[in-house]
Amino acid sequence: MNLKQLEAFAAISSLRTTTAAAQRLGVSQSAVSRLLGQLEEDMGLSLFVREQGRLTPTREGDALLQDVETIVEAARCLERHAHQLRFAGTRRKLVRVMVPNTFAQFLLPAVVERFYETHRDAVLEVFAGNYDASERALLSREVDLAFVRLPTRLPGIATKWEFDGESVCVMPREHPLAGHANVGPADLDGVPLVLLWRQSTLRLDIDSAFRSARVKPNVVAEVHSVSVACAMAARGIGIAIVNRLIAESCNRQDFVMRPFVPTIRFSTAIAWLESEPLSGACDAFGACLARAVEELGRNAI
Repeated sequence: MNLKQLEAFAAISSLRTTTAAAQRLGVSQSAVSRLLGQLEEDMGLSLFVREQGRLTPTREGDALLQDVETIVEAARCLERHAHQLRFAGTRRKLVRVMVPNTFAQFLLPAVVERFYETHRDAVLEVFAGNYDASERALLSREVDLAFVRLPTRLPGIATKWEFDGESVCVMPREHPLAGHANVGPADLDGVPLVLLWRQSTLRLDIDSAFRSARVKPNVVAEVHSVSVACAMAARGIGIAIVNRLIAESCNRQDFVMRPFVPTIRFSTAIAWLESEPLSGACDAFGACLARAVEELGRNAI
């Protein structure tokens, strides 16, 4: 047996399909099936049974799961430690952080500049991803800090800096709705919209607001980044409905924001793994990031 086989086993146990496991591991579905088959042959055991289209661990598979997860996590820890030594050496402090794509592009450069004024011995590794990816990255110890939405979905995550935000409509300055004090589903009936992807929490709330108003949204584009949504809105492709706090970090010259009603509120935070206390460098970077986000929150719409 080998590590890839064990990773496939752990992913299938968690997700219950080879397709989902393949997406998590970044390989093909056939590769995952092959790895599982090889592991079962090497062990001489049947590890899963198919029930209603899903793979359920057998008694033997369930009994081995904890051992497999321990081995996989130990291998990941070893890989991360080797990466830290390769990247930062033994004397430099590595800080790994995951933030939304828009923050990574527009907010983080100034945060990093401020942080390095007092922490020249640190090395930063920056990841960009959505809230769900941030939680998973923390739990897998891929990052030390991450920007998450509250309440978190997964257990074992601690927070220190928390922020409030709300939904806004982003549009060109010359758009007819720019003169409104606020904008609701009825105002957007038939208006082209640029919305976040369907699985995002904000998108679910937006769809619910439109259903309640009995208005069918005219979605012309779905995107995975607030900065992309704002850029499209600025060009008149469609009105974007996004989190104001994140949109504030974008270049505001070409668009305006108006409150979306009914208001969709957000609570977000900078988080870390509860079982692993923050290092001094990580705590200092979190404080710099928090200060920048708080400054965004004080900006007027």
